[in-house]
Amino acid sequence: MAYPSQLGFQNAASPLMEEFLHFHDHTLMIVLLISVLVLYIIIVMVTTTLTDKLILDSQLIEIIWTILPAFILAIIALPSLRILYLMDEINDPHLTVKVIGHQWYWSYEYTDYEDLSFDSYMTPTQDLLPGQLRLLEVDHRMVFPTDSPIRMLITAEDVLHSWAVPSLGIKMDAVPGRLNQTTLYANRAGVFYGQCSEICGANHSFMPIVIESVPHGQFENWVALMIEDN
Repeated sequence: MAYPSQLGFQNAASPLMEEFLHFHDHTLMIVLLISVLVLYIIIVMVTTTLTDKLILDSQLIEIIWTILPAFILAIIALPSLRILYLMDEINDPHLTVKVIGHQWYWSYEYTDYEDLSFDSYMTPTQDLLPGQLRLLEVDHRMVFPTDSPIRMLITAEDVLHSWAVPSLGIKMDAVPGRLNQTTLYANRAGVFYGQCSEICGANHSFMPIVIESVPHGQFENWVALMIEDN
């Protein structure tokens, strides 16, 4: 999760987020090189007193500054398109979870099980246990197995919401009357935090998301316990 004064992204916990980080570094390096080149040209133009009539009117320079930006855009666009296709890939999901946004809490339905659904509310400050995070902890975490592709179906009941977990590279709008789909995958066990990323009313800041990735055995035990409690 994020920490105070953090400048970069959160550590990746999914292959998709790793791709995002690589693409960010790739694009940032290109932007840095362009910025340095433009700054150098500006400094040279301002400080030099020499002129050359061939620079004032040159077909070769015009060809270069037309082709070079197009080539740079292609270098940026191709990896970007690859990631866009990866975001839409859902190959043989092991589990389907439906997420419903409300004002101001989340509901989770495990559609592969007959009676497994619950609401997830933010834990009030006065009820927090030592070590729990204020405004980020919930009473019921969404639990899913590690190293398993999960199909997420995301919608809303009242207004626009957005289900976002940065460390897993997921951000999907929850729209009333519309069912959006995305893939959830974690390559390591852990607890991952997120928040609603769409302004949805007075308590928009108080509907956090907490999901927990656990080994398959622990997940089956959790499912049995939740069904028994229901």
